[in-house]
This record gives sequence, structure tokens and C-alpha cells, in this order.
Amino acid sequence: MTLVTARPVAPARARSRRRRLRPRRPIRFGFLVGPALLLAFWAGGSASGLLDPRFLSPPWTVVTTAGELVASGRLQEHLLASVQRVGLGLAIGVPLGTLLALVSGLSRWGEAVIDGPIQVKRAIPALAMMPLLILWLGIGEVMKVTVITLGVLVPIYIHTHNGLRGIDSRYVELAETVDLRRGTFVRKVILPGAQPGFLLGMRFAVMTAWLYLVVAELINSTTGIGYMMDLARTYGQTDVILVGIVLYGLLGLFSDAAVRLVERRALSWRRTLAS
Repeated sequence: MTLVTARPVAPARARSRRRRLRPRRPIRFGFLVGPALLLAFWAGGSASGLLDPRFLSPPWTVVTTAGELVASGRLQEHLLASVQRVGLGLAIGVPLGTLLALVSGLSRWGEAVIDGPIQVKRAIPALAMMPLLILWLGIGEVMKVTVITLGVLVPIYIHTHNGLRGIDSRYVELAETVDLRRGTFVRKVILPGAQPGFLLGMRFAVMTAWLYLVVAELINSTTGIGYMMDLARTYGQTDVILVGIVLYGLLGLFSDAAVRLVERRALSWRRTLAS
């Protein structure tokens, strides 16, 4: 008679314990941790004398200068002008980029006509386009808003088009099986399917809008954060320049955080690594 040795049974707690591979729950206001560390290094370097105040003003000097600019009303005036330009650029560029992506994504002829010029524009730096835009549009607000619009249009188009092309073909086959109308197909299948790509494009578009704003405001402006910084460069006011840099950084940071919040709520149905 053969004796069978039973394997020891692992305790229930050991069996239920699994290695956690996905990231833990999101940190509340985690997007502020990195900038806070940069601020701490900046303050520490300034306090210890490692950073020369002639080349990089300490943060407390920047805060004092910002308070003086707010008290005089200059900062609010320049900030309002910059926000208006970015807002107009986004209001024009986002719908235009989305429309071009839909036409290109739903039509082979549309893709043949639209995609090539968009890729050409993607490869051309903003500074390379400035001389031509100045000749065409002058140096007024129209030129500045056009620069931002062109910068916003590209990431919206690229990511929305990519999201549209990535829609599962089974949904398209199902729509054809139930004989959906073209408009209903776009509304019920195409737009929801392209939404993740569109929201990713919005994150890039918002950041690009602030980057292109800097370029636009350095060309014969009389208002705006870029103008304030360029004027400070003329007079060697490092603290005012840093106020502008910090302001640009904060505007970009909180703009991206706002889009990420919308993205997280709009795509709450997705089960991803970050969920």
C-alpha cells in the first residue's frame, strides 16, 4: 500500500495575499508636490548663498515684487490681456482642429487633403512662421491670436484623429448592422470613441497655447505677461522676469490640472492602470 503525503495547506491569509503591482491611490493635490520641492530647493539655495541674487532673485523677493505689481494694477492688466489671447486661441483652435480630425478620420479623401498639411505645420516652429504672419496680418491682436490658434490646432487634430482611428471596428460593424444614420453614427460611436484622444490633445493644446503666447507677446506688444518680461529685461529687473516665469508656470500647471480633472470624470468608466 502506497502512502500519499499530503502537501501542507497554506494559511488563508497567505493565499489571499497578492503582490500589488499597480500604483496606489492618487495623492490628493499630488500635482503640487513637484513644484513645492522645486520651490524648496530654490529657497534653500538662495538662503545658503549658492544662488547669486543678481542672476536669480530669491523667492521672497519675487513674492514682494509680485505684491507691488498687484498693488499698482500692472500685473492684473497684463494677466488679463494674456488670458484673453489664450482664450481666443483655444476657442478657435479647438473646434477647428476637432472638425479637421473628423473630416480626415471619416473620409479617405479628407485624410489625403488635410493630414499632409497638418503634418507640415507640425514640423514648422512658431518662430519660423512669425515673419510671414506679420507680413500678412500685421503686428496687432489678430496676428497674436492666429499664432496661438495654429499652435492649438495641431495637438487637437493629431490626438483626436489618432483616437478616432483607434475605435474598435466591431462598433462600426454593429452600427452598419443596425443601419444607423450618418449623424447618429458620429454622435453615438465616433465622438465617444475619440473622446480619450481629444482630451489628451486638450492637455497638449492648453500647454502649447501658453508657449505660443510667449512668442506672440514678444512681437511689438504693449500688454501681456511677455511684454512685461521683455520690458523688465531692458531694465535688468530679474525679479519682474521671474514673476512672469512663475506666473506662466502656474497658469500652465493649473490649466493642465483642470483638463485632467475633466478627463478623469468624463472617462471614469475606463478601467486603467491609474484607476
